Amino acid sequence: MTSSGGVPDLSRATATRMQRPSWRDSRLLVGVLLVLAATALGAKAVASADDRIPMYAASVALKPGDPLGSDTLRRVDVQLGDGVTGYLSAAQSLPGELFALREVRPGELVPMSAVGSKADLSVQPVMVRVESTSAAALVSGSVVDVWVSRRDPAFAQERYLEAALVLRSVSVSRIPTDQGTFGAAAATASVQLLVATPDVSKLITAQDDQARITLVPVPGSLRVSGS
Repeated sequence: MTSSGGVPDLSRATATRMQRPSWRDSRLLVGVLLVLAATALGAKAVASADDRIPMYAASVALKPGDPLGSDTLRRVDVQLGDGVTGYLSAAQSLPGELFALREVRPGELVPMSAVGSKADLSVQPVMVRVESTSAAALVSGSVVDVWVSRRDPAFAQERYLEAALVLRSVSVSRIPTDQGTFGAAAATASVQLLVATPDVSKLITAQDDQARITLVPVPGSLRVSGS
């Protein structure tokens, strides 16, 4: 663009280049939308973080009778919505002495139904002798079904009747490490079970009758990895 004297009119050219972008400029609209989207996502992320609630999860395998404390529980922040009331909250310190009433696996949130006082415990430890092969894959925290084969009274020698399922889903609380290694002791092993109080007599009677006790792990229960 030139003036009447043939000299370029620089002021008009500069004004043209510096013209403000119009709302019809697609690049401006895209930029505004990106800013708004980023702001909305950031606000949503902050709101989601604020909605998280501190809960207790098992840091080790919990079995009935285990005390609950800093060495067995850890705090996790989760979003549970309406289901939050069914689990043990970590918003406050634990109210007095609490114990596990049933098995809780490591990493799982602790259900309120699995927690109670010492008076709520309805299990007792019972030591049983089983075949070594039956105990080989078990660890503390395993869950087993208990089968009992009673001796056949029709034979003087050692013969057993067909095995019967006596107890379901019983927790293993301890396996002594000082097991015998020679003779008959090597063929059997001691396993301590946590048995519901009304069922204790079933195991005592079976052992008094010299019945054969077999422990069968419940599928998915805790076992030694690779066993």
